[in-house]
Amino acid sequence: MKKKPLSTRQEKILLLLQKFDFLTRDQINKCLNLGTTRNTNRVLSDLSNYLQCVRNGYQSIYYLSRVGRMYVGCEKVRKKGSHVEHTIMRNEVWLHYGCPSDWKNELKIDNKRTSVIADAMFNKGGFSHFLEVDHLQTMQENRLKIARYKELMPNLALQLGHYPVLVWMTTTELRKSQLVEACRGLPNYKIYTLNDIN
Repeated sequence: MKKKPLSTRQEKILLLLQKFDFLTRDQINKCLNLGTTRNTNRVLSDLSNYLQCVRNGYQSIYYLSRVGRMYVGCEKVRKKGSHVEHTIMRNEVWLHYGCPSDWKNELKIDNKRTSVIADAMFNKGGFSHFLEVDHLQTMQENRLKIARYKELMPNLALQLGHYPVLVWMTTTELRKSQLVEACRGLPNYKIYTLNDIN
């Protein structure tokens, strides 16, 4: 029996997962306006051959199966691990900023003396934004990364014609206040917890 081809909406889900690695059911719903939770579950169930699902607390998190990767021509194999929550947090920021179409994950920025790999880069309101997700790293690692951004910002401002915005997504109010303190001196920065944007 010949399999029926996937619909445009189903293909969009697979392409989203190719780009963003892991998405929760609610993130897929928000992005594609799938309606009720029941309808979203049905749509995702119809794609069960193309998706893998892992539970994290009350959330269902989806990623491409081998069949799904083959369908969209994706060579990157995703695996469960501690990085999944980091990726989900990154994707919450993407949704919060209205799903920017120019969003790029894991972007290297350097000025020949120092470099940093931003978790993501996108444009909003005429300004470049660099995203950092603070999930499991130490605050000392975060402070070192912020110091590298402070060194890079003057060159970036010259290249872009404006100072970019450094956006942090973190887990608690305490960590948020520590990041605010570390970012003092940067011209443009925003720091969120999940509660701030949900």
